[in-house]
Amino acid sequence: MKDNNVLNYINDVLNNMPSDWLNLTTHRLDIYNESLAKTEFLDQFEALFNNNNFTTAALSELPTAYDYIRLGHPLSTVLEWGIANLYNTKPQNVISFSSQVTPILAVLRKNLLSNKNTQIVYTGTLPASFDIEAVKKVYGYTFETVKIETVNEIPEFEGSTVLVTSKNSIDINNLTEAFDFEITLYDNLGSILVINGEKNEEYVSEIQHVRRRETIAMTPANCYTVLKSFVSKAPLEVNIDAVATNKAKVLNTIKEITNTDAKAVVGSSGLSIQYAIVMGLIDHALEHHAGKDIKIIVPPNCYGGTNDQARRVAACIDNVEIMDLPVDAGNDMVDSVHIVLDKIAELDAVPYIIAEIPTNPRVEVPDLIKLKEALSKERTTPAGTTAIDPVFILDQTFCPNVHFLGANDILSSVRTISYVSGSKFPSGGKCTAGYATANDKAATLMNPIEKHLILCDNEATALQYEILAAQMPSMIQRISDAYKNTRSFVSFIEETLPEAKINFVSEELAEQGFTPSVFSLDLPTKGDTPEERETYKRALNNKLINLMITEIPNESKYCVSYGQLKGCYWTIPATSTQGTTKEADKDYIARVSLSPDLDLELHKKVFTDFVNSI
Repeated sequence: MKDNNVLNYINDVLNNMPSDWLNLTTHRLDIYNESLAKTEFLDQFEALFNNNNFTTAALSELPTAYDYIRLGHPLSTVLEWGIANLYNTKPQNVISFSSQVTPILAVLRKNLLSNKNTQIVYTGTLPASFDIEAVKKVYGYTFETVKIETVNEIPEFEGSTVLVTSKNSIDINNLTEAFDFEITLYDNLGSILVINGEKNEEYVSEIQHVRRRETIAMTPANCYTVLKSFVSKAPLEVNIDAVATNKAKVLNTIKEITNTDAKAVVGSSGLSIQYAIVMGLIDHALEHHAGKDIKIIVPPNCYGGTNDQARRVAACIDNVEIMDLPVDAGNDMVDSVHIVLDKIAELDAVPYIIAEIPTNPRVEVPDLIKLKEALSKERTTPAGTTAIDPVFILDQTFCPNVHFLGANDILSSVRTISYVSGSKFPSGGKCTAGYATANDKAATLMNPIEKHLILCDNEATALQYEILAAQMPSMIQRISDAYKNTRSFVSFIEETLPEAKINFVSEELAEQGFTPSVFSLDLPTKGDTPEERETYKRALNNKLINLMITEIPNESKYCVSYGQLKGCYWTIPATSTQGTTKEADKDYIARVSLSPDLDLELHKKVFTDFVNSI
């Protein structure tokens, strides 16, 4: 009876859910408690279930499940809740993935760090892209694989047993002690991992963090497809007929935007792309620079996902180490590049630099000629040999319109890979898929990068390609229009509250093509001690944000967002909303991003009201 109640309720929810459950890529942070991600949503969802309340209004009032949709969202949470109910397990023990491979890698990563053995038992076939040799060699994971005919044949094993099966419908098996993890693969939709037994619940947070950092949750559209099949007990149906056409259009558009003919790849998110870049470059270094240490150089206060992911990779691979690259808040990127590359030359190591231009959150652009010189400088090892030249991995999300990669562009002489988060300007906030490409000098590196994107099964989904194909052709114009709104708002704030410190590109940089639509705002403060001044400033930041989202609720959002089609987005701290950047490196200033379409005059009026109130 409970099974029918669950399925009937899910069906009613699907028929009445808010449209945002399918369409949003970022959620409101004012109704989000990161420490209670998923659980707070489910507690209130369970209450609605117990009262058989599935009205759109009630569902709309549920707290945010996750801050970014790639980490999880209402539909993935409902799917996991429904499966958990039928398995008679906890919802936290069910985790959906857009990838079929990454849940396997998640268990392997945890067991590597715990020095625990793993056997992967499968019926049929393992995911086609699961390259056993590369996973062992590059990722450093150890495991055995065993093919079986039925789940009754699982051999005993000292360690973790992962059962991998493929299905075309939601078919609930009995959980037995014979396996620790069940991963069910669904063609063109993703996979669902079930953590079996209390003894394995220590894996929950580790696996969730892999989904957070190296891939994405099963997408809203695909969760919707699976849920509809779930409640109707019908086979899954997925239409991918147009994917080849849309992919070709997207790849051609990337070439036009980036001014390079090098291979481009499109991943399920910006971090999926970044993970492929890092693992692909490590693979390349193992082949071409065998025995040498690998240094991943990352700004310590950059976006939390970038910083955290790089450190997670280094934690798993013995000869990979993180080095800091101070680039913001008084530090000059060019000076830092010289210092760190000189040091790496002394170590005769392989340097990979990840950096954002403009930087986040201070929106600074280094002297590009001097940056090119610092990256191009020939350095010598203690043995007198030429040091390995760096690969510059450029996060171009803020300004994807700037040409860095072409034959006559500023970084043409430096091995450079550029990547962009797709939930920003490429899709206008309609999906998370991101892309990467390279200049001629780094073009061959795109092959190992593509290899690892495919290995992890992190390529963009069919719908993501469709959205990018529709949105990317208008991207350059949207960047221009959003910049004009941002410049106007910045100028207004400078006139209205001249004591505030604003970090934004200069007019001169804008003429060079750097036209972001994000700025950071350091409000004036007061107090007798640094602590008092910081406390006052943080309170004032929150007062401003709360006023904006209260007075302009249809446009102003407390949200981690950028490059959206409509509205204005505010967040604090600006450097990380996901609790991964070290507290000392967080920048407690407001980050504001404007879209091409918003009521700018109303925002100016509300800001004036704020100034008058202080």
